[in-house]
Amino acid sequence: MADNDNSATLDIAYFGMFRLAATRRLLYREGEEMALGGRQLDILTTLLDRAGQVVSKRDLMQRAWPNMVVEDVNLRVHIANLRKLLGDGRDGVRYISTVQGRGYCFVATVRRGQEVQQSGTAAGTISLPAQRLPTPLPRIIGREQTVADLSELLVSRRFVSVVGPGGLGKTTIAVAIAHAVANNFGGAVFFVDLASLAETALLTSTIASAVGYRPMSQDPVDGLLAFLAQSRIVLVFDNCEHIIEEVAKLTERLLSKAKGVHILATSREALRAEGENVHFLTPLEYPPNNPFLTVATALTCPAVELFMDRAVAGGYRAELTDADAAVVARICRRLDGVPLAIELVAGRVGTYGIRGTADLLNKRLDLHWHGRRSALPRHQTLSAMLEWSYNLLCARDQHVLCSLSVLVGEFTLEAAHAISDGFPWSSLDVGLAVGSLVDKSMIATTGVDEDEASRFRFLNTTRAYASEKLAESGEQDAVSRRHALYLCDLIKSAKTNMLEFSHRDVSRLASQVANIRAALGWSFANPSGKSIRTELAALATPIFRGLFLLGDCQHWCERGLAELDDADRGTFKELTLQEGLAISVMLTQGNGEEVRTAIERGLMLAESLNDGQHQLQLLAGLHLHLTIKSDFLGALGVAERSAAVAGNIDDIDARIITEWMLGTSHYLLGNLVIAQRYCEHGFKYAVSPPSTLSDFFGYDHRVRALIVLARVLWLRGFPDRAAATARQAIEEAGNRGDPLNHCVTLAFTTTIFISGGDFETAERCIAEIHVNAERHGLKPYCTLGIALEGELAVARGEPEVGIALLRDALKSLHAERYNVATAEFACTLSAALVRCGHFQQAAATIDTLIAQTDRNVETFELPELLRARAEIWLAQPNSDRVAAEEALWRSINLARSQGALALELRSATVLARHWLAQRRQNVANDLLAETFLKCTEGFETSDLRAARQLLDEISDARANPPPPSEDRVGYIYN
Repeated sequence: MADNDNSATLDIAYFGMFRLAATRRLLYREGEEMALGGRQLDILTTLLDRAGQVVSKRDLMQRAWPNMVVEDVNLRVHIANLRKLLGDGRDGVRYISTVQGRGYCFVATVRRGQEVQQSGTAAGTISLPAQRLPTPLPRIIGREQTVADLSELLVSRRFVSVVGPGGLGKTTIAVAIAHAVANNFGGAVFFVDLASLAETALLTSTIASAVGYRPMSQDPVDGLLAFLAQSRIVLVFDNCEHIIEEVAKLTERLLSKAKGVHILATSREALRAEGENVHFLTPLEYPPNNPFLTVATALTCPAVELFMDRAVAGGYRAELTDADAAVVARICRRLDGVPLAIELVAGRVGTYGIRGTADLLNKRLDLHWHGRRSALPRHQTLSAMLEWSYNLLCARDQHVLCSLSVLVGEFTLEAAHAISDGFPWSSLDVGLAVGSLVDKSMIATTGVDEDEASRFRFLNTTRAYASEKLAESGEQDAVSRRHALYLCDLIKSAKTNMLEFSHRDVSRLASQVANIRAALGWSFANPSGKSIRTELAALATPIFRGLFLLGDCQHWCERGLAELDDADRGTFKELTLQEGLAISVMLTQGNGEEVRTAIERGLMLAESLNDGQHQLQLLAGLHLHLTIKSDFLGALGVAERSAAVAGNIDDIDARIITEWMLGTSHYLLGNLVIAQRYCEHGFKYAVSPPSTLSDFFGYDHRVRALIVLARVLWLRGFPDRAAATARQAIEEAGNRGDPLNHCVTLAFTTTIFISGGDFETAERCIAEIHVNAERHGLKPYCTLGIALEGELAVARGEPEVGIALLRDALKSLHAERYNVATAEFACTLSAALVRCGHFQQAAATIDTLIAQTDRNVETFELPELLRARAEIWLAQPNSDRVAAEEALWRSINLARSQGALALELRSATVLARHWLAQRRQNVANDLLAETFLKCTEGFETSDLRAARQLLDEISDARANPPPPSEDRVGYIYN
């Protein structure tokens, strides 16, 4: 840079769009001198000197009115005028803050630097304009480290380009970098906005004008190079994409000929020039999908921080809550963390609120919402920003971009070919177009899949814009049809069907769920999708089920079945849809007749198609259906029928599953020894690690067999082994990562821990049930979680709490026809009611269940129901003690015949306590001691501790018989 003898160095304070030369007492706004009174200037200078600190009113008045006594009102008037002059509070920008009772504080960022002021400019020398750089934003959220890193890189490597899609803030970052490095270059940083440059021939003269060069030679490029040859400056080339080749060529010449020139460029694609250090700018980080997101966690993500910053600037005044934080996080995810999109949407929050804005966004991603009036025209709406980029594309790239807009989420080059190939563009054209669109930041690469194929995705804003263009072109139906057909072929190539979804890993198809939903939505809504819709619904069913998207599974199965034509009825397509409907409804809504209708129709189809595997699948579903409804004999018949089918298809895994089904049925019917034998026989031949073939009709039958075995072991008097088996079942179910089987396991093993007195483990299990069931919409298991909470409360001595929870849960279980668990919970409810003195309600609860029990079937639950009824009688004064004893003896004998030592001990303990109250301690001792001696483990569990304590009481009574007294036959419930 040429020397100038008439130059002077000025200390400058930069803040917002202002620069203050304090020594010359001049304030500039974007290069224009501001009219500022002397006292206002004194106040401003004092605040700037102590920026970020509270300056007292006394100090400010002494500076502005030295050696004078003035009223506070004078200071307030000058502060108000100063704020007005600076535009304090406009568009959310703050400079001077009042600190109540203390004074004032300058809160904006202040940067100190120096500038050279020249008194004259000769031809061929650089004239330093008063304002060469756009004003930086007061705060750049989420980009602080990027600015720091790129500033350092620009100084050390000379040539840096910031590349990315529109709206990510490339210009904002470039301006911040320019200000950050200004001191390193003596303030010689020049900003060249190329966005408005329509003709490439004007590039050199535009740069020359920015640096103050007046071309004198015939070749302006050579003249500019000579002019800058000895200079140490920074050139910022903003928005290079539309003249990128010319900028790249000139940049290479500048870097080669002018060794002191450093260049910072922004563009939607890399310049690909020698010496370029490319920084690909990414969207702001936003929170992952987390239903337990808190405000504190959300605000650590820059996207949320920016959203709230702009919402407040737009007039939103409410405090952000945890519930609303999750909504804001969803909005930021929907907007892909794009700062411009976030600013535009957040600007609506002051009017519509957070949830209202989210609703507007869900209805339509509006590309025409306006942002700051001071922004460049192409940044005032998303549509204008995208229009700028779209118009720079060639016809081929425009066609492929619009076609690919039907794709949702990630996609491969194979998908792009399937959707975009055809007249007038060849397969080669499409491949080249995808590469070009990546280079121009219109689509992004996201990595490679397991087949080493590159994956791509749109930003949602770009996709929405391209989708509008596709609709305008009149080709939307044709492209959407190719999209749906491509997905059909993709799913078929995976060979996924209703059996295989549980046998193979469908996670590789998880990325296609959004595409499948979009294609299904189009095919069912448009006449041109009629020939595709039911096939795609059937193909998608196992994927939805395998990924546990049960709402999707039910919805599209119902739609598909309603649209089946006569040619498709009775086919494998209908069979798949019926299975999917039955599974999804049973798991999410309960055990209604719709489930049985779908299963039986599916069974009829499987039999007519001679498909043994699908027969087993549906028989497993029917077995579950009948079991849950407490039709245990019917379920046994289905298990025996399944065993016959398994024998015909000669499949060891199918045989193992039927063994477990038989074990389950015999357990429920009280045939505990037989049940244990079937379960253990199945495990003897099952592979280890567990085979995924154990998953039929949505349930893991291996885990189900472990649950049954745990409960059988507990009933048979092996509580320690039962607890260990329960823990194994929970671990295996948890390792699967399947929320349904995890809920099933927890729901039917927690009672083992409650009965054993392990309340801490039980509490953890119940909490996990609630989390999984609520998150995945498993309504019956939400209810079971509530019931288990009630059971735990009663066990802990809180009967009133337990009564409320159990009543609500039993009501819901009856409505959902989930009867298999009701007897156990009813017994606990009865015990709680008795403790609270509600004998009639307790009796009604138990009598109803006993009456419903099939008199010809003595199930596993009948001994407990009989014991519960006897305890109601014994707890009441002057009640029928003969009936109570008969019920207890029936319970004991039935438990003995079933091999249910645990239930035998419970009933023997109740009867022994009753006899002790009648001074019949000898027979009480004989009964309880005989039963207690059969026990070989679990001596620290609740039931065995109670029995041992009662034996001690009986022993004391036998050693010290009480004196004769009034009749002591009253029973005290303990």
